[in-house]
Amino acid sequence: MNKSKGFTIIELIVVIAIIAVLAAIVLVNVTGYINKGKDAAAQGNLASLITNGATWFAGDTTPVNAKPGTYNGFITGTGTGAAGYVSVYNALVAAGYTVTATCNVAACADPSTNWCAQVTLKSSTNTYCVDSTGNKLSKASGTCLVATGTCL
Repeated sequence: MNKSKGFTIIELIVVIAIIAVLAAIVLVNVTGYINKGKDAAAQGNLASLITNGATWFAGDTTPVNAKPGTYNGFITGTGTGAAGYVSVYNALVAAGYTVTATCNVAACADPSTNWCAQVTLKSSTNTYCVDSTGNKLSKASGTCLVATGTCL
């Protein structure tokens, strides 16, 4: 009697199907955790703008027009004197976030001007907003207000 050793094609297909289902479940869960991690990093980066902004503008006696970058330059990372803040902005953009920033004066050049910056989180539809008054808000409808340069 010649008995064949090995698996039948049906047995192999069943095993492959089980592995595929398990892999799909793991992939969905891991993606969610990755997005939550990215959101936590984005929130930390935005929160650091509050401290960095206060440090950059506190006690600065440079005339506003001669300042190396204004609030607008600070929050968007384009200010020539805002090298430490450019890295925060660039890190958010590199992680796939769109940074929305505004302040309460059209030119955003007054050091007493309030500013705010926000991103839409990846793990939810909430926005996370920080402003120069120290607010940190995560809300479904949170936004930077142009009129006041604060989070609402």
